[in-house]
Amino acid sequence: MDVSNSFPYRRLGRTDVAVTALGYGGAPIGGFRFALSEQQAVETIKTAHSAGVGYFDTSPYYGYGRSEHLFGQALRSVPRDTFVLSTKVGRTMSAKRDDEVVDGYRTGGLPFKPTFDYSADGAYRSIEQSLLRLGMNRIDVVFIHDVDVWTHGSQAEADRRFAEAMAGCYPALAKLRSEGVVRAIGVGLNDSEMCVRFAREADLDCIMLAGRYTLLEQGALVELLPLCQEKSISILLAGPFNSGMLATGAVAGAPYDYKPAPDAVMDRVRQIESTCMRHGVELAAAALQFPLAHSALASVVVGSIHPREVQENAARMKQSIPVGLWADLKDQGLLHPDAPVPAK
Repeated sequence: MDVSNSFPYRRLGRTDVAVTALGYGGAPIGGFRFALSEQQAVETIKTAHSAGVGYFDTSPYYGYGRSEHLFGQALRSVPRDTFVLSTKVGRTMSAKRDDEVVDGYRTGGLPFKPTFDYSADGAYRSIEQSLLRLGMNRIDVVFIHDVDVWTHGSQAEADRRFAEAMAGCYPALAKLRSEGVVRAIGVGLNDSEMCVRFAREADLDCIMLAGRYTLLEQGALVELLPLCQEKSISILLAGPFNSGMLATGAVAGAPYDYKPAPDAVMDRVRQIESTCMRHGVELAAAALQFPLAHSALASVVVGSIHPREVQENAARMKQSIPVGLWADLKDQGLLHPDAPVPAK
């Protein structure tokens, strides 16, 4: 990594872990949604590192281990102290037979099947599996993954999984943190309300929040972000493009939360994009820079599947955006009136 080119660093909570304001997310290269070769995936990760990205996030679930394998392949050849690496617990992997039918199985990844396991033993086993897939001897940050209604289908099931995690993998991760095996712990969720619950009941350093504090929606501003400020918990914002539509604009078939966007969302994005255009600002650049104005935010974490996409996002982070854009968005009711905005 060219340090002179790197993005600003921000510390996670009260830890000594510092991440770059632009992070690289490893979900897309897992292969569930986009087909790509190993060579392209590795080149993309290496391009991110060379462009100054110093924070990389993955999970055993992404491609049933494929994402972690590719991260290891790409990053083992660079100095370990030039990047921060995070992964997740909550699922363990086992081999899938070629003729085996697995409920909810997704194509594009490796031939393994996930099993939810929020126990302490499950956390230890998951971390051990991750280290072997990565081919590395340490992981900096570990998140408890997907304890939310989004994943488990009902509030009752999410509540049950929350209780399992608080009794099992959370104390296991806290123990590993106290022993210096991992440097920071947190949760990675799609649901602001469950993030609030974890933040109140667990001693977390950080939260990876997917898509709930973006240029399109700022619901997390009401309760979650003030609580994180109060408790010195850093937010790592995954999905700053809300599944892609803040990158593509309101084009036909634009996705929102991994499904075609409803009409009301499309209309709102059209209005935001129109205002950006009047100020000569690319929608995607505004989407990347806006969340980082909040003091609880440590990084926006973007998944890319091609080196060109990495380079485009790196350039967007450095684009100059006139302060008048944010004022106009607030005047039109397109941005929460209390949302902090970039100073320049």
